[in-house]
Amino acid sequence: MNHRTLGRTGIQVSPLCLGTMMFGAWGNTDYDECERIVGTALDAGVNFIDTADVYAFGESETILGKAIRGRRDEIVLATKFHNPMGDSPNRRGNSRRWIMQAVEDSLRRLDTDWIDLYQVHRPDPHTDIDETLGALSDLVHQGKVRAIGTSSFPAEEIVEAQWVSERRRRERFSTEQPSYSILARHAEAAVLPVAERYNLGVLVWSPLNGGWLTGKYRRDAPLPADSRAARNGDHFDFRAEEIRARKLDVVEKLAELAAEAGISMIHLALGFVLSHRAVTSAVIGPRTLEQLTGQLGADEVRLSPDLLDAIDALVPPGTNIGPGDVGYVPPALADPALRRR
Repeated sequence: MNHRTLGRTGIQVSPLCLGTMMFGAWGNTDYDECERIVGTALDAGVNFIDTADVYAFGESETILGKAIRGRRDEIVLATKFHNPMGDSPNRRGNSRRWIMQAVEDSLRRLDTDWIDLYQVHRPDPHTDIDETLGALSDLVHQGKVRAIGTSSFPAEEIVEAQWVSERRRRERFSTEQPSYSILARHAEAAVLPVAERYNLGVLVWSPLNGGWLTGKYRRDAPLPADSRAARNGDHFDFRAEEIRARKLDVVEKLAELAAEAGISMIHLALGFVLSHRAVTSAVIGPRTLEQLTGQLGADEVRLSPDLLDAIDALVPPGTNIGPGDVGYVPPALADPALRRR
């Protein structure tokens, strides 16, 4: 597997990044199979693994820590903080108080002395970005963290953080992790161009759009019994009739394009995001070993200009079919009081 440089860090990572959100109670509770997934990915050349403290509330990190035992040095290990990890209002967010506790918790669960990439899972409007960057800079200086990054940050907040780092002499964010797929192309409008301008490494989450781009959700076909959509229809648009209908229409046409190109729907979807000049790696999040094997090899797919043009015609650049696929709603859009005098 060819490797790519992660932004300006000099760290070499595989174009496919193994995401572990499905390890544990949120997906696969078979620890042995989770370990086999990790081992198979590593043996296939994947050296980049992404998790988060909130995934199954620490269980994912614990499983991963056991799975990488004895192979830690060959892995670029990424995790995240921000989301609530308990009832206390101070066990969440981007404050120095929480960051210093959260990193120790993650290090313990992952059974490691350092984290290669420590990411802010979402913006925190209640915390000054300088406060966050100051705490993260200290972790880099202490050797507990090698590089720092963000996830689902709007373009303007990425720019602000870069400015604060320079002005206040903080460590700079080196990566951004936005949602990005054929069905959710919002990042193309500003986030990806800004990331490219600042030479940020980009690892994109949900490149299969929550399973929509695997081909298992089709018009007039029942939901697979073991699918996430069957377990959580609201989250996967199955109760939002207009969004569901539009996605089903696009999926049918994408299936035709994939068949004409002689590739699977999964490889079409992953090949699409990896073809963007700003994208470093695509985060794949298999729940089973079978799902992993269906995604491996996608980094070798090269989509032709004609095929990319055909995808653009189905879903115009910079647009989303489902508004919820962005992953972060700014406070001013969520709270009417912030838009009124």
